Amino acid sequence: MRYEGKLYRALNPLYAREPLSGRGAELYGGRFNPKGVPALYTSLSVMTALREANQVGNLQPTTLVSYDANLDKVFDCRDAAAVAAEGMDGAALGDMAWRDQMKASGEAKTQAFARRLLGTGYDGLLVRSFAAGSTAEDMNLVLWRWADIPPARLVLIDDEHRLSR
Repeated sequence: MRYEGKLYRALNPLYAREPLSGRGAELYGGRFNPKGVPALYTSLSVMTALREANQVGNLQPTTLVSYDANLDKVFDCRDAAAVAAEGMDGAALGDMAWRDQMKASGEAKTQAFARRLLGTGYDGLLVRSFAAGSTAEDMNLVLWRWADIPPARLVLIDDEHRLSR
């Protein structure tokens, strides 16, 4: 599928000056990226981004950023048949044990799924949020490839250059 519109990301203020790096996900791995693969975990709504960034304990200081996105090749996890064709299902996508899988075998099932999608040319995937308090309507867009030009255009909205001050 193609995605064009706004995306949101809630960052720890320590990393707010690099909202396009994907470095943390690359170093530690995430639900939908194995270690060594940079990723940006973005959301389609502000509230979903805040839930994603503050999943443990109380709300902590957070820097909220937004992006203009124009992405040509996004895998849509709302399409159950397409997900099944990739050997996954809704339960596997939301499996809370992905960190345990990563520790035990080096790669979680969801990370292997993402690696396969990346290998077939997808720039990212649209998937529901599994953060506490989220519903099936709360969506994330996880990116593995992005640039300031098409076909995976992602531009930080910072017209007043607040993050560079």
